[in-house]
Amino acid sequence: MVSVKVLLAVPPGIDKLELYKVLGLKAPPLGLAWIAAVLERAGHKVRIIDSPTEGIDLRTFVNEVKSWQPDVVGLTAITPTVYKAYEAVKAIREYDSDIPIIMGGPHATFMYEEALNNGIDVVVRGEGEYSTLEFVSILDKYGLDAKRLRTVSGLVFRDGSQIVRTSDRPPIRNLDELPPPARHLLPMDKYTIFGKPIRIVHVMASRGCPYGCSFCSTSYFWGRMVRYRSAKAVVDEIEDSMQKYKTNIIVFTDDEFTLGKRFVYEFLREIEERKLDINFSCGSRVDTIDREMMNALKSHGCTALYFGVESGSQETINRIGKRITLERTIKVFQWAKETSIDHVGSFVIGFPWESIDDMKNTVKFAMKLNPSYAQFTVATPYPGTPLYQQAVNDNLIEDFNWEHYTTLRAVMRGYKFTKEQAQKMLQWAYVKYYSRLGFLIHELVHGRLGTVITAIKNSLVPWFTERLLGRSE
Repeated sequence: MVSVKVLLAVPPGIDKLELYKVLGLKAPPLGLAWIAAVLERAGHKVRIIDSPTEGIDLRTFVNEVKSWQPDVVGLTAITPTVYKAYEAVKAIREYDSDIPIIMGGPHATFMYEEALNNGIDVVVRGEGEYSTLEFVSILDKYGLDAKRLRTVSGLVFRDGSQIVRTSDRPPIRNLDELPPPARHLLPMDKYTIFGKPIRIVHVMASRGCPYGCSFCSTSYFWGRMVRYRSAKAVVDEIEDSMQKYKTNIIVFTDDEFTLGKRFVYEFLREIEERKLDINFSCGSRVDTIDREMMNALKSHGCTALYFGVESGSQETINRIGKRITLERTIKVFQWAKETSIDHVGSFVIGFPWESIDDMKNTVKFAMKLNPSYAQFTVATPYPGTPLYQQAVNDNLIEDFNWEHYTTLRAVMRGYKFTKEQAQKMLQWAYVKYYSRLGFLIHELVHGRLGTVITAIKNSLVPWFTERLLGRSE
């Protein structure tokens, strides 16, 4: 087999978007790194350009394409970054109209016709490693041969005027068969959080989510079947990364790290047996963790737990398919305080059926729980989710500019509120929660007030600006 030169990229320009400016977040594209690892194992030459992290603008990006001369370019995008990906496609086409360009990620997976209409040759749907590998193998031998591409699961492409969607690719059941992500192709010394150059290693231990919450695309992108890597493979990757990148700070990107109880305890056993001194954070659910697990996590280096609470209304929790109870949530957050482990509560306001009072009650519930940090977002109808279908069917979406789909900006109205009211409620939520004197004193005492202010200041700027300019109602 002849080696194919594959350029994988996060498109340039997205560092200028609201999503990146507000969070100050630069996280590695693990999906691209995993695809790159599989391609490299097969003998292909791969390069990853993480444009926003490396500060590469569109012109520089195209120059990099020209100088490296890849046989195929692969782009990744989420909904708010997809326009920048389309701009990159257009710029590449002006340089070379024939170079094959593929795209993966959640947005293209569900909006593949839009992607094809914007110059993409092939969309890779869902889990991308083997679909991309098989595509590259066919490209190497036959080019963009539609007849042969039809044999590859997980693709969408055009054959003349026809859009061809091949069969769904079954989920990878044994994730241990994948090599570790190709971090050597990433600028690992440049990833930050809140704009601070803190070296972090991001790790994914599992894929899939069984719950299918109406506003979240995870179940629909990765599938409902939860698949865990072995604890040994995960800790091997962590240990190797600690040695290579000189850090012991690990962030698990799994939505529900604690869903697999057996995995969690095997993971902690591996950490203990190897005497690894790590600090890690992970996502959890209030119904998949107990006090014993919480204590065990903390004693092995877990410094923070992230919980999706979503709402202070049991009716809303039931309607979105979250399958938790407010009573259990109260209990688990009390355990977290007793365990003295930092815990983040995530709350969503502005579901279509809610009233203004419902949104206020969610904020009040957040204040009652009083987590270390609270994250408030506005319900956003992402393509591929039941919420998107509901919003389209009921004509609720007022803003179709994908760049605004950050969860920090309201893009739809509800049955009882306007889009503008939802936006004001988001700003009110942050002010209400974080301006409490007791909270501010607690954070000041623990030396964390600066971090809190950095995290929320951009969310509050519109609120303060309106009042300084006399535009408050």
